[in-house]
Amino acid sequence: MPILKNIPHPLTILMGVIVLAALATWLVPAGKFDTLTYAAPNFTLNKNGTDITLPAKQKTLDSLHIVTPLTAFEQGTIRKPVSVPGSYHRLPKNAQGVVSIIEAPIKGIYDTIDIVLFILLIGGFIHVFNETGALEAGLKSLSVKMHGHEGWLIIIVTFLLTFGGASYGMAEEAFAFYPVLVPLFLAAGYDLLVPVAVIFGGTQLGTLSSFSNPFSTIIASNACGISWTDGINGRLIMFVLSAAVYITYVFRYAQKVRRNPSASLVYRFDGLVQSPFPAFSRNTVATKLSNRSSLLLGIFFLAFAIMITGVVEYHWWLLEMSAVFVVAAVLVAVIQRMNQKVFIDTFIKGAEGLLSVAFIVGAARGVTAILDGGNISDTIVHEASIMVSGLPPGLFIVLLMLLYCVFTLFISSSSGMAGVTMPIMGGLALAAHVPGREIVNSYLFGMGIMGFVTPTGLILPSLALVGISLKAWWKFIWPLMLMLLVLCGAALLIGVNL
Repeated sequence: MPILKNIPHPLTILMGVIVLAALATWLVPAGKFDTLTYAAPNFTLNKNGTDITLPAKQKTLDSLHIVTPLTAFEQGTIRKPVSVPGSYHRLPKNAQGVVSIIEAPIKGIYDTIDIVLFILLIGGFIHVFNETGALEAGLKSLSVKMHGHEGWLIIIVTFLLTFGGASYGMAEEAFAFYPVLVPLFLAAGYDLLVPVAVIFGGTQLGTLSSFSNPFSTIIASNACGISWTDGINGRLIMFVLSAAVYITYVFRYAQKVRRNPSASLVYRFDGLVQSPFPAFSRNTVATKLSNRSSLLLGIFFLAFAIMITGVVEYHWWLLEMSAVFVVAAVLVAVIQRMNQKVFIDTFIKGAEGLLSVAFIVGAARGVTAILDGGNISDTIVHEASIMVSGLPPGLFIVLLMLLYCVFTLFISSSSGMAGVTMPIMGGLALAAHVPGREIVNSYLFGMGIMGFVTPTGLILPSLALVGISLKAWWKFIWPLMLMLLVLCGAALLIGVNL
């Protein structure tokens, strides 16, 4: 029986990936596309490392063969630099050495400091709330009420998180759900893979089936020169189909583990893993919630409601979301009449509990720092675009999806991927007689599928949060990835022939 201490820590895995990325900068030729950035009232064209100011007009975009409409820049949909088609040029090799490898995870933390702080502040809030006892009391009550029907909880929560990912891009904010769902699923007799599959897997599936996600579908469509509503009916169908396949797969695994705990992949690969969140006996009979506990639980769920509403309606991001949890923690302390010193110590202790997760997020971005420092990201995209050009439409679109699977190993940011690749692939689509909507779909499907395992994404911090290994997750997820790959490939082939 393998035991957890023999499995590499996620930070160790990421450092290995950083080393491999650095080695790639010695082997892959360096090169870069010119980029165009909007800063009202002008564009800034970075050409061969030199910034050139150009008027922010449609004819400027037309002259550069960028199919993205001017309104996408003016309305703030496109905020990051976009690649200029046909502008790829070789650069002197800038191979990354030992110093760059050492600095990479630190640079990654600098680049992701907003996400890091969000995770730490959630940790502080959850720990303060746990100290009140209201969360455990509420979970006990819910466990008793859901006894025998926990499978419905898997179905409903997974669907809602998938909808959140597909509609408005829920991702990092889902970390806040682990302290609630882990004890509940454990009390129901499931293993630690189930909450990861429900929370991380649900939001990741939303990437694949995004129909209105502003960070992927809308940005990519604009960068490709089409309306984001072009193809929305097909994406809604894919949302329903992929969610049905995914939820069925997770539900069957969860029920199998519940009937036979030795069938757990966590037990098989990691041994007996202790839950990092407070657990309670599934046989415990919950007493009636006190008025104070009910009030505290109301604040707890109100914080999530405010966060989601702010993101959807007011375009909040991590700064505003973090502020919500800080205010919620203070309100909990006031209602609980918690001494200010005890409150601060408790909050800091909670943040400390998620420090390793925050470091993992930063280290993952360090891989991107290495690739960008070595100027090989654009080379990979350029060579891939040459590979697929001139192919028949069906072969072109399926191969493009597979290439996006590969790209996701290097660029896990959906908005970053769109800015780098969509202007290039959008131009190729015209030559290959492939509808622009299918180019966007191939990007969504490729990122959605490979995002389940890419070490530069959110899977490693998610696994670290519950204490299970990548090996156990891989054994669980790879059959599902194959199912989704077949489903997405079929959808693309149908799409290019409509």
